[in-house]
Amino acid sequence: MRAVLLLLLPVWMCSGAGRLSGCSRSSWCSSPEVAARCGVLKRCQKGNSTWLPQSPEPVKVEVFYETLCPDCIDFMTHMLYPSSVLLRDVLDLTVVPYGNARESFDGQRYIFSCQHGEQECLGNMIQACVLNMVPAEASIIVFCMEAAADVVQAAQACVELYAPQLPWDRLADCVKGDLGNQLMHENAKKTKALSPPHTSVPWVTVDGVHTEELQEKALSSLVSLVCSKYQGPKPAVCG
Repeated sequence: MRAVLLLLLPVWMCSGAGRLSGCSRSSWCSSPEVAARCGVLKRCQKGNSTWLPQSPEPVKVEVFYETLCPDCIDFMTHMLYPSSVLLRDVLDLTVVPYGNARESFDGQRYIFSCQHGEQECLGNMIQACVLNMVPAEASIIVFCMEAAADVVQAAQACVELYAPQLPWDRLADCVKGDLGNQLMHENAKKTKALSPPHTSVPWVTVDGVHTEELQEKALSSLVSLVCSKYQGPKPAVCG
């Protein structure tokens, strides 16, 4: 199943707005409602369309996770990735790879230990560096890795496919060097600062808030949750 999901990633990415009923290219920016339904609201706003008022802020969703956690992998591949594509105009997504890891300081650098071993620490570090170095392509690379049978082994292929401008050697330098160490420390601080403290992963906050109800809704139907929170014209997926 995860192999099928990996193959479907480019299909999701290439789903065109023009394929929706009433979403011909010529009508995309005809009104805020049409732009939202066709999934091109941000594009129309960037074009300085005079009819577009300042739209409400997108719904901010943060996901705290670890790369080899089975529940995290299931959520990210089956719920988070497709939802992020469908809600791309109204969702501000941040992913924070760290989860239940622990850190200590040896006087020179931070040392990390991870719930699922050294390979998970490596996967966390690779994704932290990707998020920092190629932010525009980072989400699809993270999802590509998580959809693979071997998350860490898939990293280089995913980076070369979706961010060919980033040499693998340069990313490896981040992973092994001071930059990656500091990035993971920052993720540790973000995770430790959660209020209430996280008790499991994936741990989801919506507009900076975590409750049991929000967590359950995010895990079961993130699209419905984001649609209910967004205050602007609803995209077509919201119904």
